[in-house]
Amino acid sequence: MIISISDSYKRFGLSAIGFALITCSSLVLNAQDKEPPLTRILFIFDASNSMNGVWEGKPKIDVATKLLSQALDSLRGAENLQMGLRVYGHEKNYLHGQDCDDTKLMVPIGNNKAGAMKSALKSLKPKGTTPIASTLEKAGDDFLKCPTNDCRNIIILITDGIEECNGDPCAVSMALQKKGIILKPFVIGIGLDLEFRESFECMGSFYDAYNEKSFSNALGVVISQALNNTTATVNLLDINDNPTETNVNMTFYNRNNGEMIYNLVHTMNNRGNPDTLQIDPVYTYRIVAHTIPPRIKDSASITPGTHTTIGIPTPQGSLEFRMQGVNPEANKLQIIVRKAGEMQTLHVQSFAEIQKYIVGKYDLEILTLPRTYIEDVEISQSHTTTIQIQQPGVATFSKLGHGHTTLYQMKKNELELVATLSTTQERETLSLMPGQYVAIYRPLSARESAFTVEKHFKVTSGTSVAVRLNQ
Repeated sequence: MIISISDSYKRFGLSAIGFALITCSSLVLNAQDKEPPLTRILFIFDASNSMNGVWEGKPKIDVATKLLSQALDSLRGAENLQMGLRVYGHEKNYLHGQDCDDTKLMVPIGNNKAGAMKSALKSLKPKGTTPIASTLEKAGDDFLKCPTNDCRNIIILITDGIEECNGDPCAVSMALQKKGIILKPFVIGIGLDLEFRESFECMGSFYDAYNEKSFSNALGVVISQALNNTTATVNLLDINDNPTETNVNMTFYNRNNGEMIYNLVHTMNNRGNPDTLQIDPVYTYRIVAHTIPPRIKDSASITPGTHTTIGIPTPQGSLEFRMQGVNPEANKLQIIVRKAGEMQTLHVQSFAEIQKYIVGKYDLEILTLPRTYIEDVEISQSHTTTIQIQQPGVATFSKLGHGHTTLYQMKKNELELVATLSTTQERETLSLMPGQYVAIYRPLSARESAFTVEKHFKVTSGTSVAVRLNQ
């Protein structure tokens, strides 16, 4: 379509801890290989009195320590991995009064800690209360300065009860995430009533272990997520919901704290399908597709162990500009593009540029002299809308001496300001759009309004006119 100026106004299939043995792979989201980040996992283990309870014929503490120990054995020798263990509810007997400070870092985060963590687990005797919030607060200090400046700090909480010390684990968790201290925690609930589920879902990713097998599976899934990347495809959808749009810059943010994680240019593979990305499943992402205007996927979760497809509606068409005739100055022109009826500038497009926009209507302000305004220009799917403007003319102003000169355009018998000319230049040339104009001049030396000079003239496309501001 060509518009001329004259027309313009008118669940997871994972079953065993062994899955977590998959080697940590590097992220290959950029053209260049990137060293994988250091993953630091702090296990927080519930050793409160309730862990003495029988679960499927065995004390919960026995089941939990056995399975966690097996998981730790499986992690021996894993690359780019450090681990630590914090325990709560194990030092003061609940019967002797509640101790909400009963939390301790038993094994500091570091390399080759599996043996020390297994020994610590064997020594536990469940006694006390469940201070989850204060434990999380202290856990934030357990992650010392990252030795590589690129660390993934992850908490895995294993518990059979909810907060008992009037703290707010959800608020603490969110604060730690927003500060960038930890990623979204994982919570494995052992034999918890469903009514308590909401108490943990707000903390992070919650997994309900209703029996020993489900606990084993949940532990395997969680560790897998902590260690491994998975794959995803971002479909940039056209107006028909087909994934045809591409070559769009995309930014992936950590939705919890706003941290920028990835910057990518959307690509089609050699089969014409959206490219497959290797991506960290720990985060919940806010994805911004940098179209004009941007399109946002506010919350995108990645399912580990499977391929996740994310759809973002980004239907686009193109906008270009042409000028009648030949004018070497045309490519210097710029156009302010706004959404129809809005004042915010979306983009400043050069005259020589063909730019894509989201399908819809736009208002244009072309920086000609005087400016040209076109409203409700429609951008359609996969179509180029061409705006054609007239070639300007040239007006040369001359005056006998220094003076005040103001240029107006005549519109419906009203004067509209176009420009103020130099007071010191005696000769000046302007490119003006076709139309009727008035130049008003008064010499600096004149001390009476009667010496004002008024010159009416017409500018025609592609021609020149001389305007002599003489008395």
